[in-house]
Amino acid sequence: MHPAYSVIFFTSASGAGYGLLIWLGSAELFGALPDHWWFRFLGFGIALALITAGLLSSTAHLGRPERAWRAFSQWRSSWLSREGVAAVVTYVPAGLFALAAIFGLFEGAIGFWAILTIAGALVTVWCTAMIYASLTTIRAWNDQLVPPLYIALSLTTGGLLYCGLASLMIGVGQAAIWGTLVALVVGWLLKTLYWSRLDGRKLTLTPGDALGLAKHGRVRTLEAPHSQANFVMREMGYTIGRRHAERIRIYAVTALFVVPALCCLALLALPSGLAPLFGVLGVLSAGAGILAERWLFFAEAQHIVSLYYGAEAA
Repeated sequence: MHPAYSVIFFTSASGAGYGLLIWLGSAELFGALPDHWWFRFLGFGIALALITAGLLSSTAHLGRPERAWRAFSQWRSSWLSREGVAAVVTYVPAGLFALAAIFGLFEGAIGFWAILTIAGALVTVWCTAMIYASLTTIRAWNDQLVPPLYIALSLTTGGLLYCGLASLMIGVGQAAIWGTLVALVVGWLLKTLYWSRLDGRKLTLTPGDALGLAKHGRVRTLEAPHSQANFVMREMGYTIGRRHAERIRIYAVTALFVVPALCCLALLALPSGLAPLFGVLGVLSAGAGILAERWLFFAEAQHIVSLYYGAEAA
């Protein structure tokens, strides 16, 4: 599949934003949310800004962005519609949680707002993942690991944002660092398992299956279906060389998991004066890594329609 930059940014930015909301909500529930006005203001501001920017960027992939609102009506059958509904609904408790945490408004119900915010964030990220996991025509995405992987990466990037912001302003608590390390390990394990399953998946569908002629023997393309590239070929026939994929995987793992994990360990072991350096480095590295991981998620996926355009198996 062709990696659309708007969708890559959307899944990366909104995932990190929702992850940061989950960390802020969890810190409040455990009584560990720092009592620092600027930390709370910037924490909620960054989270909501990332979510909003991501959601808005997703409309750039539409042919008619002004009609995006129509997607909300199909929530009974469409994961895309459910994601949109969940995202809009989550703004309500998240906004009330932010007002309670920053300005003391509705403070008596702050724990309730925190719980609803965490639930809304998790549901929205899950719906985003299910947009892809529900597509049986793209076998690389139609995998049970995709939703938990999206959740794990959201918690990973959100945790690193939380630690990075705290390192700049008030110092990072050990609970937040260890929690982020756990998210990093889980994310790495899930991603490694996903790639292993992707590489080991047998391509059993052939052009003969696509045409209903497999029982008559091997079917091959006599002529190209089009003299010039069309939309299907550009969007769904994108291919990436195996060597390039391997190199990008190494880069993604290093930037998204290895470097941030080392930065977290440095936050635990080194003097607090160095905390801002490693906190910011972890965030920047993870930002580059999640973009590479998202790019690969799309680039390595093969739509079965490619069987009509020269692919020998899918």
